[in-house]
Amino acid sequence: MKSVLNYVTVAAFLLGTMGFANGPAKSEVEKNLISVELDPVFVKKGDKLFLNLLNLSQDKVVVKVYDSQNRVVYSEAIKGEMVVEKAFNFEKAFEDEYTVVVVDESGTYRETIAVK
Repeated sequence: MKSVLNYVTVAAFLLGTMGFANGPAKSEVEKNLISVELDPVFVKKGDKLFLNLLNLSQDKVVVKVYDSQNRVVYSEAIKGEMVVEKAFNFEKAFEDEYTVVVVDESGTYRETIAVK
């Protein structure tokens, strides 16, 4: 019985030290994963456009919609949100080509939708 207890104690010690030895490398990998920059996702369904953006830094995100003559049809600044979700319904919009522009700390992103 004592030999089994000794083996279990040694095994627990070895596993514990292996986990400790791998700890710093694992945390560095996790830090690198968190700093991954993600582009917004645009999904078109008919005359609707859905926008999803993961904003881990919760910094300012500006969303604007322009018509074909570069006039601002919609504008919003969002700050402090981890997930930015927007749905744009163009079903009753005038026939035109609209561009949704998203600006965050990582860059500027555009998606165009044509309403016929």
